Amino acid sequence: MFTNNIQHMEHYNMNLTLKVWRQKNSQSGGRFETYQVKNISSEMSFLEMFDVLNEELIREGKEPIAFDHDCREGICGMCSMYINGQAHGPWQKNTTCQLHMRAFKDGDTIVVEPWRSTAFPVIKDLVVDRTAFDRIIQAGGYISVNTGNAVDANAIPIDKKDADHAFEAAACIGCGACVATCKNGSAMLFVGAKVSQLSLLPQGHPERETRVLNMVAQMDKEGFGNCTNTYACEAECPKGISVAYIARMNSEFLRAGLRSED
Repeated sequence: MFTNNIQHMEHYNMNLTLKVWRQKNSQSGGRFETYQVKNISSEMSFLEMFDVLNEELIREGKEPIAFDHDCREGICGMCSMYINGQAHGPWQKNTTCQLHMRAFKDGDTIVVEPWRSTAFPVIKDLVVDRTAFDRIIQAGGYISVNTGNAVDANAIPIDKKDADHAFEAAACIGCGACVATCKNGSAMLFVGAKVSQLSLLPQGHPERETRVLNMVAQMDKEGFGNCTNTYACEAECPKGISVAYIARMNSEFLRAGLRSED
């Protein structure tokens, strides 16, 4: 499972050629610009390498490359880079911030692009606007509870199998790699994970029907494509979310549609 991260563990430095997408905003045209970076440590993270490049650009009086990041621990889902034709780079089940330079070798050329999707317009350079995901969550990705003291964690008995599946679905960090990888720009893995996470637990049952109908409607409204079962989303998901959650969402959608006709 961890073979991706233990290759080339010896320390070495490398010189690299970077071809980075530069774009002023979503209305302007973009282009690739080529940069040379030298003496990059194999122990650096991919984002640290970009920090080094940006420091050099600033010293030269040039505009640094805009890229998204926050936690740098593979939790927040902000570091959305398309690296050499793969979302988050060559390592499986790995975010860009967890990718280390030992994945590359001296003399390599690395092509870095933003997520490419109509629903994710470019803000600047490698930064894209993923608020479409936020609006999908606002449409139904929540539960309604009474305020007051917190309920004991073991107050509601939940089947272990359901709890495990809900936890697996909840691992989704909303990075958008599924959308960027899918040839249709589909967000169904993301929506499927969020719908499944809540539908599997008793707390999510009261809004079960309205949730899936509203979230799918908002997904369509945002301009995401449909799923054609290529499984590319599962292959590139940094958290290994299974396409089985898309099937669960489709089942929930059909169930809700039939109940709404009653």
